[in-house]
Amino acid sequence: MAGYKPVAIQTYPLLGEKITQDTLYWNNYKTPVQIKEFGAVSKVDFSSQPPYNYAVTASSRIHIYGRYSQEPIKTFSRFKDTAYCATFRQDGRLLVAGSEDGGVQLFDISGRAPLRQFEGHTKAVHTVDFTADKYHVVSGADDYTVKLWDIPNAKEILTFKEHSDYVRCGCASKLNPDLFITGSYDHTVKMFDARTNKSVLSVEHGQPVESVLLFPSGGLLVSAGGRYVKVWDMLKGGQLLVSLKNHHKTVTCLCLSSSGQRLLSGSLDRKVKVYSTTSYKVVHSFDYAASILSLALAHEDETIVVGMTNGILSVKHRKSEAKKESLPRRRRPAYRTFIKGKNYTKQRDDILINRPTKKHLELYDRDLKHFRISKALDRVLEPTCAIKTPEITVSIIKELNRRGVLANALAGRDEKEISRVLNFLIRNLSQPRFAPVLINAAEIIIDIYLPVIGQSPVVDKKFLLLQGLVEKEIDYQRELLETLGMMDMLFATMRGKEGTSVLEHTSDGFPENKKIES
Repeated sequence: MAGYKPVAIQTYPLLGEKITQDTLYWNNYKTPVQIKEFGAVSKVDFSSQPPYNYAVTASSRIHIYGRYSQEPIKTFSRFKDTAYCATFRQDGRLLVAGSEDGGVQLFDISGRAPLRQFEGHTKAVHTVDFTADKYHVVSGADDYTVKLWDIPNAKEILTFKEHSDYVRCGCASKLNPDLFITGSYDHTVKMFDARTNKSVLSVEHGQPVESVLLFPSGGLLVSAGGRYVKVWDMLKGGQLLVSLKNHHKTVTCLCLSSSGQRLLSGSLDRKVKVYSTTSYKVVHSFDYAASILSLALAHEDETIVVGMTNGILSVKHRKSEAKKESLPRRRRPAYRTFIKGKNYTKQRDDILINRPTKKHLELYDRDLKHFRISKALDRVLEPTCAIKTPEITVSIIKELNRRGVLANALAGRDEKEISRVLNFLIRNLSQPRFAPVLINAAEIIIDIYLPVIGQSPVVDKKFLLLQGLVEKEIDYQRELLETLGMMDMLFATMRGKEGTSVLEHTSDGFPENKKIES
């Protein structure tokens, strides 16, 4: 028995699952913290300066949260009606907000009462932002207008009336204080220049525009509306670069990662998609419990905050990388140091003999070594093994089937033991990577225990469920084989139509290939 060979545990990779750098990066967040707000969370905005607080707009309140706090550290509630948006200034000291009554208010983070109130819109204000010079505010409202305000004088400077429907989103250029962009339900995205008193660029999105985003360089513009996310080249006069359609419902918000290499979009289909800004392919996806209205990322992507229609604010913090201080381990001198000396080095003719390492068998290998097949199967059916590492259980079942003793290992079991076997088969039979092995095991169980059906209602229920799963899986495989047969026939027909060549002799006696079309 000294020559026993341990069972080789076969690896069964999950089909369709690819571990990429993006998967590792975006999965490196802790369990989300959920905060209940008073209403749907319409806007979330992070401050760009330490300590990176964020403003949450919900119902008639604007809450300021610390990045790691679950309770608001400050609340602004002096609104006549529902507040729809709030944005930090670049230095993080001021906050501008728009509300349903058409008012635009400016707050100091250190105070509570508004510093300035801008009156001019007649309907709800859904977008506000600071210009690059920090002294002007841009606002867009449901009265179809876009206004530019002067902060020191609290006066309106310009009004643009080029949109023909609600203005629901906008952003200002971070480089040029005179440029800002707005998106409207009239399906257009317009770029305005305060020096010309009119729009200098307009693109047709094709759907009501819910969100716009300008890259930090100002060369690319992203618009979201309907199920589409579109990227425009501003340096080429608004040329459409790519149109993305990866959501099943309306896209409501956009966000850019700190590096600018990843674009995030949130939708009413309860998903957040992460795109690469080089290939514009989806590299990761988040799932949430409700439709998403707002999305924001903190500095260095340390925190991701998502606001939903049910008033839940989901906050995910990045896991901290624990730095292990590796102390220099003091190694004891080897035996040859005492014999040969401290400075001895291996010579060319020296032969180094390593001490053989003893290999320890796993418990199930010990049972198989001593032909305890039922006990080996029981070990791998324990929850700690069957749930966490089902590959080991399937490998042992496969090994028992190879030896021809699988039926003996499954026979003679009581209600508790057979229930454990049935639970494992029901849980893993539908997985394609395990199906070839487990279908055979399920058929053996059905043949063994079919005569005793009716003695235990618990086992009967699981037995019928397993029988249905086996029949369903067999039907699936039969349909797949039929499909493969049809595909083979189509491929053979296509190859036949390409034509054949025959060998004929010419008048001078030399052979020549001629192609005959079928």
